[in-house]
Amino acid sequence: MIGVMILLVYVAIFLGSFLVVRFFVRRSTSDFTALKTVTFGDESAVASNRIASVVSVVTIFLIWGSFTGSNWVPGFLHAPGPFVGDTSFVYTIETGDGTRDDATVFVRVAGFGEQAEKFEVDPGEGIAKDDAVAMPASRSSTILFDRNDEVTRKDGAQVVAIDGVAIGPDKAIQTPAGRFALTAKGAISYAPPRGLQMEPIWLPPPEAVVGRLIEIADEGYRDSTLWNHLGYSLFRVIAGFLFGALLGIPLGYAMGLSDWFRGWFEPIVEFMRPVPPLALIPLVIIWFGIGETGKIILLFLASLWIMAISARAGVSGVNISKVHAAYSLGASKFQIMRHVIMPNSLPEIFTGARVAMGVCWGTVVAAELVAASEGAGMMIMVASKFQLTDIVLMGIILIGVIGFGIDVLMRKAENWLVPWKGRS
Repeated sequence: MIGVMILLVYVAIFLGSFLVVRFFVRRSTSDFTALKTVTFGDESAVASNRIASVVSVVTIFLIWGSFTGSNWVPGFLHAPGPFVGDTSFVYTIETGDGTRDDATVFVRVAGFGEQAEKFEVDPGEGIAKDDAVAMPASRSSTILFDRNDEVTRKDGAQVVAIDGVAIGPDKAIQTPAGRFALTAKGAISYAPPRGLQMEPIWLPPPEAVVGRLIEIADEGYRDSTLWNHLGYSLFRVIAGFLFGALLGIPLGYAMGLSDWFRGWFEPIVEFMRPVPPLALIPLVIIWFGIGETGKIILLFLASLWIMAISARAGVSGVNISKVHAAYSLGASKFQIMRHVIMPNSLPEIFTGARVAMGVCWGTVVAAELVAASEGAGMMIMVASKFQLTDIVLMGIILIGVIGFGIDVLMRKAENWLVPWKGRS
């Protein structure tokens, strides 16, 4: 339910921002794109809208803070939180001879991260006695209502109503006090109103993640500094990617230029391409052990096939008229390779390199499962075992930020090294 709400909020903000920018911002600014001969479908006419990028990031942050009750988000933007405080409900029991009596259960609900302190109340008169229960927010609790009653469930007593609403073994009810059901043994299962905010154990607020980042950057995690963890992951990713590129690009060129090489290697490449790197972990352990070599080889295999396919696609996509023009000018095969095929295949290779680098970052977590003592992936997996969600999120965000930074650098390098991309 919460996931659907978050999705709907995100879609609503997206549509609202799009309409505002389209009908108000663009009408007040000069846009010369319409003067182009070709616009729709022309890649050169489409550039990233910086306003959309900023709004997208701010929207994600606000949704995150809203559904976690963050102190960094104004209170009026917070999603409804779980009930916290004191409440009560009245249950009605019926004995075996048909006698009925009411009693009140006083409930004290503690907020997220707070200790639910037990308390006592006067049991009162009658066969059903009043009870006191302390519990954390957004959780359910099984209430043994007859622990101090004069007639217990063993004597045939059973709960027949909550706050005047009939209840039975197969009938859950909802009242202003919360949700009620009966367990298989007749006890009361009670859950106070949960609201829409998520528990920190499932999704901590932004300030908790930033606080954990500062703490680990200062004190380290599992005998290594944060920079050591990130450095090891970065080294493994770059090493695996470089080895994959060094072998994959020549292999792709050979497949694109020779029918024999293509026929020989295509079954292998096309067979290995859809195999996820995670499926290769057992073989990597058996063949190369659990040391650093195995991790780098796993990342090498993750990038190898992507680079081979991108290089092959780059060679196959060279405009044949350029090759014929070079031949007509007396160029040799080496000159055609050097001045025609390689320059025109570089855009595809850079695209494949960006994809391969992303896959390597996605695989490094699995690679560091193989008995790693350092690395962002190791940090995430160890933290997950202890339900330290703030460390898990911190590691994921750091991997994403570093991966995004590498992608930006690769795009800058592509613009510098391949300025002719997109030109005929």
